[in-house]
Amino acid sequence: MKISSVILAAGHGTRMKSDLPKMLHPLAGKPLVMHALAAAAALADEPPVVVVGHGEDSVRRAVGGAARFALQEKQLGTANAVQAAEELLGHENGLILVTYADMPLLKSDTLRRLVAMQLENPGPVTMLSVVLDDPHGFGRVIRAPDGSVAAIVEEAVANPEQLAVRELNASAFVFRAGWLWPALRRVRMSPKGEYYLTDVVEIAVADGLQVRAYCTPDPTEAVGVNTRVHLAEVETILRRRINEAWMLAGVTLIDPAATYIEPEVEIGRDTLIHPNTALRGNTRVGANCVLGPNTTIVNSRVGAGCALPAAMVEEADVAAGTHVAPFTHLKGERAGETGRDGRR
Repeated sequence: MKISSVILAAGHGTRMKSDLPKMLHPLAGKPLVMHALAAAAALADEPPVVVVGHGEDSVRRAVGGAARFALQEKQLGTANAVQAAEELLGHENGLILVTYADMPLLKSDTLRRLVAMQLENPGPVTMLSVVLDDPHGFGRVIRAPDGSVAAIVEEAVANPEQLAVRELNASAFVFRAGWLWPALRRVRMSPKGEYYLTDVVEIAVADGLQVRAYCTPDPTEAVGVNTRVHLAEVETILRRRINEAWMLAGVTLIDPAATYIEPEVEIGRDTLIHPNTALRGNTRVGANCVLGPNTTIVNSRVGAGCALPAAMVEEADVAAGTHVAPFTHLKGERAGETGRDGRR
């Protein structure tokens, strides 16, 4: 079945206190929106549709050809934002995956499980949920006796029994396309003058249709970004994920909390990385290297068996076996073969 993706990226992000649109704030070397785009693109059969609004020109330039775009002309809520994608996707008969650009920790594997559950669901909607000890601000997922979703109850209107529920709406959905677009037109305006995507769950349940929820075992996937404090929290979580993956792949990190590796980096096994080392951009590092302490490598190629202590390497190729002196700065050149800046 064809899978299409919609990523909501139209919000103002006023709590960021910034002239830069929230979706363009950098996270692990890439704009926030690009993390959500990468996760969704791994499932979608065509480039995802990014719904833009505030700062649309800047977002379009940053994303480029990685997505198609739909414009939410007025900020009238999340259901209205998804409706903006109908012109591009209204003819589809498969599944529509809807995620948010300010939730960059959602994993492609989790979204695959969400899609798989919807493929087995006779009803039109499967949503993502999470269990948290501190549910502050989240809508509660109320289950029916058969395990299906009976309702999403927002915290502001929940009764004491509902407030005690710890399964929460994690704001990712898979819809049957043919059902979604008519259902969105049935969403009523809230007292705040907005149309909420979560209301489609109520519509499905009222029509006697089954709504299912996949509960992610990783609660960090539900962390969203509304402030710069949240952005720093997400950066820490993402860095820990990346570093753990490399250690499990055979790379030694002396101090993972003081090591910065961006998502596109590749590292050969048995490489040793000392603290305060940053590997950025499309950097490729060979096996059996020793990097740092206090080394930064940006968009560079480092051959196997190199030693780069306290070095700055930018847009450079470092030949295998090169050992450079501390405080070496290589930029836009090939080091090691001629002896310049290094020794073999």
